[in-house]
Amino acid sequence: MAKGQRVGYIRVSTVDQNTARQLDGVELDRIFEDKASGKNAKRPQLQELLAYVREGDTVVVHSMDRLARNVDDLRRIVTDLSGRGVRVEFQREGVIFTGEDNPMNTLLLTMLGAVAEFLRAQNLENQREGITKAKQAGKYKGRKRALTPEQVEQARQRVAAGERKTVIARDLGINRDTLYQSLKTRSG
Repeated sequence: MAKGQRVGYIRVSTVDQNTARQLDGVELDRIFEDKASGKNAKRPQLQELLAYVREGDTVVVHSMDRLARNVDDLRRIVTDLSGRGVRVEFQREGVIFTGEDNPMNTLLLTMLGAVAEFLRAQNLENQREGITKAKQAGKYKGRKRALTPEQVEQARQRVAAGERKTVIARDLGINRDTLYQSLKTRSG
């Protein structure tokens, strides 16, 4: 049987985070990289990787929390891959899943996945507490507005003139939902 490809998966939560430390120095044939939250499996590059890999391939991930931040998704992804004859290697944890019924690996997958899920929930709770305290101290103003009041007024005039909102949003460098929200919340 021919040796399959070594395929890497890298994920960071935001576009300004750096992926350099993940899988650095690991020899891979192809890499799929997402800059999105791991809260669910609806990530474009993850979906592409799942469709790409074949029996005999190996998926290499820096750590379990990079693949999924909840136990259900982690177990489902690993079970799906290993069930199709794809090895899954987690570098940090030093664990490899091959589809063999190994109780220790199943325990590790579940426990470490639960820890990742807990840490994500804890981070969100800490963030909410920090924002609440900052608001009470008058230091938190919320996210910066995507459009200035002048841009909103110009957009409103363009809409009134019959121009398509899709075109207006593209010209302003924002998505349509942001335009709709800006027009709605600042009207009046």
